[in-house]
Amino acid sequence: MRIISGKYGRRRFDVPTGITARPTTDMARENLFNVLNNFIDFDGITALDLFAGTGAISFELLSRGAAAVTAVEMARTQTAFINKVKAMLADDNLTVVKGDVFKFIDSCTRRFDLIFADPPYDLPRFADVPRLVLDSPVMGPGSIFVMEHPREHDFSALPHFMQHRAYGKVNFSIFSRPE
Repeated sequence: MRIISGKYGRRRFDVPTGITARPTTDMARENLFNVLNNFIDFDGITALDLFAGTGAISFELLSRGAAAVTAVEMARTQTAFINKVKAMLADDNLTVVKGDVFKFIDSCTRRFDLIFADPPYDLPRFADVPRLVLDSPVMGPGSIFVMEHPREHDFSALPHFMQHRAYGKVNFSIFSRPE
């Protein structure tokens, strides 16, 4: 895993073989962050990384100046890896929550400036994730939500849809709730 830009830019971390996550490719992540730079200043934001996997998005956000990032991941191997990298970076602005994303969304009352979700593509409730995020308190006025998905899904009819981006096989739907 490579952090692309910011204070941790160009740092690489060896992902353990037992990780079952499908990490967002470097190319797709770099392009997504280039797009997001037009909508948000990462310096000082609060961010939520749902289905965090290797934590690549969380670490990219921290590297670019996010004040607080919460990474939610259920798998033990992935959360152990995220915590290991967090310790290596000695960055206390990351909170790792080992748990079910759906339960987290149901119980979280905190609002975030940026929410990113990259659920496993074979997740039974995959198509429900955008609506759950958009209808929850994590998404407040001025928040941006990014959903990574395969091309078979089209979320453009959902409220607050802003744009769709595709980089190879990786697709992002971006939502923004007006202030």
